[in-house]
Amino acid sequence: MIIEPSKKMSIFEPAIFGDLKAAAAAKKAAGFDLYDLSLGSPDLPPDEKVRKILSEQSYSVTTYGYTLSGTKRFCEAVADYYKRRTSVTIDPQTEIVQTMGSQEGLVHLPFAFCNEGDYVLTTNPGYVAYDAGIKLAGAVPYYMNLLEENNFLPDLNAIPDEVAYKAKLMILNLPGNPVPAMPDATFFEKVVAFANKYNVIILHDAAYSEFYFTGDSPSSFLATPGALEVGMEINSLSKSFSLAGTRIAYIVGNAEMISIMKQLKSNLDFGIFGPIQEAGITALNNAEEITDRLRKVFAERHRVLSQGLESIGWTVTPSTGGMFVWAKYPYDMHDIDFVFEVIDQTGVVMVPGTVFGSAGARFVRVALVQDIEILKKAVEQLKKLKIKVPSPI
Repeated sequence: MIIEPSKKMSIFEPAIFGDLKAAAAAKKAAGFDLYDLSLGSPDLPPDEKVRKILSEQSYSVTTYGYTLSGTKRFCEAVADYYKRRTSVTIDPQTEIVQTMGSQEGLVHLPFAFCNEGDYVLTTNPGYVAYDAGIKLAGAVPYYMNLLEENNFLPDLNAIPDEVAYKAKLMILNLPGNPVPAMPDATFFEKVVAFANKYNVIILHDAAYSEFYFTGDSPSSFLATPGALEVGMEINSLSKSFSLAGTRIAYIVGNAEMISIMKQLKSNLDFGIFGPIQEAGITALNNAEEITDRLRKVFAERHRVLSQGLESIGWTVTPSTGGMFVWAKYPYDMHDIDFVFEVIDQTGVVMVPGTVFGSAGARFVRVALVQDIEILKKAVEQLKKLKIKVPSPI
């Protein structure tokens, strides 16, 4: 029997995360300590109230049927969360659709809005799921480079008119993965103006919206005047509430766009396990208490790791939020070769920048997913690297 993958499978290159895991496992088997700062999976447990409701609901014999979609209670909890946290009013019946984690929503969304050959404006570097969804839909990615001179924000003025007029969708992620750049109100106003001028749908990936280290509330693209007319925001409970394994997220925004996504989703799945939705409701209803603790932990981790890397000559991208550090190392080596050499010499595991796009060359993404003492030890290990530092020009 001859078994061949479909032609579309050619767009999926083998992920480097498996290779990183294998290299780290080999190092550990040889008796070395590991400092795994690679995957952005929260190390903090979910709040006790959330775990308790999940346990209680899962034990009930009446909770194992299809939910078909986001429950009325879940959608109302999302709307209430948005009103409390961002002052944005969302209609729970028409402006919310639930997804099985943000990754599922991000990959499927281009199917709903893009025809073959349409352009999708996305960032370089950018989260890998964006490219997967764009290419599966047969659309064409146009990369907006995130450069230091633009504070790692996309330069909308650099997009050619001929591209902008052919674009159906723009995907933003602020603060982002891998680059934790923070937008201001002025930037989002420019995005709304761009969307209106070129008739482009905006999708803002707000997975890290609660990871802010200054101010008193998360920012939302939908809080921008006119944003609800041109776009949507996707948010996951994975990061903010340590519920990564439960795979629960939602898209909020323009009612007509949400209706199209609901039509697509009705053909893809039968909804998320009811007890998980109840746990999500509990998390959203207690967001202030839960995320305040989260921010204190991650803000301190960010400070310790950033200062530590800078003290050994690395260049850290300035940020006031996110759950990653985006750093340039001072060695003359390709980033993929570099991370494997680092594992071999020090046991520190990071992700090479070019995994997220060509603009990530000579950068690494470092996840804030270990406690402060581990982060300090990781920096001490990185001090021991024996790689030639290029001479100043």
